[in-house]
Amino acid sequence: MFLTISTTGIPDRPATDLGYLLHKHPDKAQTFSTSHGTAHVFYPEASAQRCTAALLLEVDPVALVRRGKGKGRGGAPDAALAQYVNDRPYAASSLLSVAMTTVFKSALNGVCRALPERAQEALPLRIEVPALPARGGAELVRKLFGPLGWTRIEAVPVPLDERFPEWGDSRYVRLVLEGELRLAEALRQLYVLLPVLDDAKHYWVAPDEVDKLLRAGEGWLAGHPEQKLITSRYLSRRLGLTRQATERLELVRLAESDDLEVESVDNAVDETTDTEEKPVPLAERRREAILEALRAAGASRVLDLGCGQGQLVQALLKDTRFTDIVGVDVSVRALTVAARRLKLDRMGERQAGRVTLRQGALTYTDKQLKGYDAAVLSEVIEHLDLDRLPALEYTVFGSARPRTVLVTTPNVEYNVRWETLPAGHVRHGDHRFEWTREEFREWAGRVAGRHGYTVAFAPVGPEDPEVGPPTQMAVFTMTTAQETTKEAKAA
Repeated sequence: MFLTISTTGIPDRPATDLGYLLHKHPDKAQTFSTSHGTAHVFYPEASAQRCTAALLLEVDPVALVRRGKGKGRGGAPDAALAQYVNDRPYAASSLLSVAMTTVFKSALNGVCRALPERAQEALPLRIEVPALPARGGAELVRKLFGPLGWTRIEAVPVPLDERFPEWGDSRYVRLVLEGELRLAEALRQLYVLLPVLDDAKHYWVAPDEVDKLLRAGEGWLAGHPEQKLITSRYLSRRLGLTRQATERLELVRLAESDDLEVESVDNAVDETTDTEEKPVPLAERRREAILEALRAAGASRVLDLGCGQGQLVQALLKDTRFTDIVGVDVSVRALTVAARRLKLDRMGERQAGRVTLRQGALTYTDKQLKGYDAAVLSEVIEHLDLDRLPALEYTVFGSARPRTVLVTTPNVEYNVRWETLPAGHVRHGDHRFEWTREEFREWAGRVAGRHGYTVAFAPVGPEDPEVGPPTQMAVFTMTTAQETTKEAKAA
């Protein structure tokens, strides 16, 4: 994907000021890791008379397919394209928009400490995008950019094959924009309109996309003749989000028409009362799912293996049905933080008798871990090297052998929905691996069969219809025959 931004200068306003505004030095070629690829910023020309900054985004198509499991961009029409041969690495799309937010963040916000006055001035700009998907053709391109202050809008259709003109044009255009605008305004317009013209996004559209749209559309979207189309396409036609954005844009339009602040127009709700439902953090959803599974299993004596800083132990203590809670972690520092979180030094005798924190490595058997109703391995297995995983399996399933074992781990397929996660990266620097749903099920099935357990699976977090939930959970239950044998040995 390729984008160039050019400007011209005069003696007291050299064109190379563009380097200050973009926060990228004209004499350097810089590289940035972005979502699904590597971005390069360089200057094909840089003189006082004319300066051009180029943004080249190299997308890894194989990583893109693997992360999306061949499902296309968030359920977009491109899902039907062949997995490895398609336009995604080459044609401007939401991938380029996200790269812009990474590479040109300060410029998008109109911030330039070196030349603050230039950041607020209109510049003679020329922007070129050689390959832009345009669902709606060149006419739609002109409808979208026409009301935004550009004096020249060139959208030249790209033929399907120049050797066979009778085949007609593709859905791609070569875009050229010329006019005098603030650089921040131009970049924000591109940030919104590139995915709108492509009519697809490479990541899941969450509620926070409404805020992103309104921030980028400030000053131009509320009064745009194609506001409805822009809003609907940008939010991937999610009706609830589109309605929310439309209502907020209408407030902006009313405020601007009466020269008022938006807050003074939207005064129907008491600001001291927070009625907006906030999204539940994934970590909290994970703890709730674990607690629900433990209650369903009838567990009262619970091991939290790899307890970290004690968040789950703290949640278990709030429910009196859990009478014996043991947190185990290899890190003394994490256990110290957990003790501080739980306020063990100030805890009443009865409450303190319910909880124990112990240092221990989960790859070594420990007789003190035997006899518990349930064990939890929450976001633990992915921190082990794969060749050490069998040792943990034996420690938990072969030696400790609780009646119920809960294992949660990231679903790597869902990583494609994290907008800011670079291609091919795991969610945490210490993760040795992250599994797909199929890989996790295969592993869990082998462990259950080898040690006399059955296993069931449950999603944790919002479940995407294509890539599943962000976290996957396996619930292992000891078979009746194994439990009878265990009880007989204990007797």
